[in-house]
Amino acid sequence: MKYGIIIFPSKEIQDEANALRKRYDPQYPKIPPHITLKSAFLMDDVTREQIIPALKKIANDMDPFSIQIPKVSTFAPVTNTVYFKVEPTPALTYLFDEMHRGVFPDNGEHSFVPHITIAQGLMDDEYSDVYGTLQLKNVELEDTVDRFQLCYQLDDGSWTVYETFVFGQEMPS
Repeated sequence: MKYGIIIFPSKEIQDEANALRKRYDPQYPKIPPHITLKSAFLMDDVTREQIIPALKKIANDMDPFSIQIPKVSTFAPVTNTVYFKVEPTPALTYLFDEMHRGVFPDNGEHSFVPHITIAQGLMDDEYSDVYGTLQLKNVELEDTVDRFQLCYQLDDGSWTVYETFVFGQEMPS
């Protein structure tokens, strides 16, 4: 089964992203706005039994932290993806790094660029129009992160939460 590890931002930030995603992101119906900590990877039951305790330990060792979303940015010319840029923080980088070592499969194909996708799969002309317009948008969002989610992909391609890991909670012995 395919899994991924993500952070869902607050409802306010999700609403802001979804106002754009429903027009510009074909993945809109498949998963809510999120920050990807670990992109999709295959995991069997045995591996899952190793990874879940590791995720609990990572979460237990974390304190809530703030993120800043200062602007709209893009991955062009690599892809015509437009996103809310999430300023990298030591905590976000730590989470990403921890989820790409040890018991975790190392599927980090790209360097870590924290973001919330708002448009993807656009044709060149549409991309130019959308990015040009969204660049003018005043984006100054802030959020507090206190958890992350292990999600899995359903047969229809949509994603759902398998387990939520809240920061600073002790693991039961």
